[in-house]
Amino acid sequence: MSKGILQHDVGEQVEKFLLIKSSVKGTASNGKPFLTLILQDQSGEIEAKLWDASEADEKNYSAEKIVKVLGDIQNYRGRNQLRLRQIRPATPTDGVNLSDFLLTAPVSKEEMLSKITQYIFEMKNPNIQRITRHLLKKYQDDFLEFPAATKNHHEFVSGLAYHVVSMLDLAKAIAGLYPSLDKDLLYAGVLLHDLGKVTELSGPISTTYTVEGNLLGHINIMASEIVHAANELGISGEEVVILQHLVLSHHGKAEWGSPKPPLIKEAEILHYIDNIDAKMNMLDRALERVKPGEFTDRVFALDNRAFYKPTFHN
Repeated sequence: MSKGILQHDVGEQVEKFLLIKSSVKGTASNGKPFLTLILQDQSGEIEAKLWDASEADEKNYSAEKIVKVLGDIQNYRGRNQLRLRQIRPATPTDGVNLSDFLLTAPVSKEEMLSKITQYIFEMKNPNIQRITRHLLKKYQDDFLEFPAATKNHHEFVSGLAYHVVSMLDLAKAIAGLYPSLDKDLLYAGVLLHDLGKVTELSGPISTTYTVEGNLLGHINIMASEIVHAANELGISGEEVVILQHLVLSHHGKAEWGSPKPPLIKEAEILHYIDNIDAKMNMLDRALERVKPGEFTDRVFALDNRAFYKPTFHN
């Protein structure tokens, strides 16, 4: 099996098909246009520059296009880049498919949906259960397909559902240690906290922010959706406000994007669970790209730290 783009070392020559995740036009110091391409396969992504780019190049090498590249890996400012020698669009006769280049969750959609259904079934409060089930069913297909973000964590196909399932297992373990926590609220908060991302983001491939995503954000989108769901189901009561609060406060602080800080116990725990799972995913992804005894690239979302991989790890 051929190596993924991230498994190649500096100095190695690469000849393979890759998917263009994004393509951004720039102007070089000599006044000529160039394209900054983010190329990906199932191992991850790498940056490449296409110099002296023509208008035809802009069309041929736009996001979501598959290309055949020949080049070599070089290190630029501490990060690996692909120096292009040749590039061409893929053709039908090449026999490559979009799915060949997409990183996906390590668990099947069917398995994740089964697990989520079981957690909803375990809820005792009928109002919380009905609102949560209604919203998950409404957005089920996109929820099981979408990434959890455009970058940083769970930025892969089905990443959103995988993030949620991991958080549910964390929530169950923590609730077992602290029986005073309301499991219904905690599970509902986990299931709903990022569900607005199916409206905030464009989809699982070459993910960008939608107009609603830029203007409203997933937190405000879902806080409104909870009210709409309650009205449709004829539900009123404090549960509706508490569910909104869980969503509105899960980022923890205003400077991290939360309209409100956590003001109930389950909201505080939800914030920690979200943070733990996101950061573990970032760390695992960064550390799997380096050998024991090496440091990772700096991880911007983790205070720009580079992490060391001990030599005695399995």
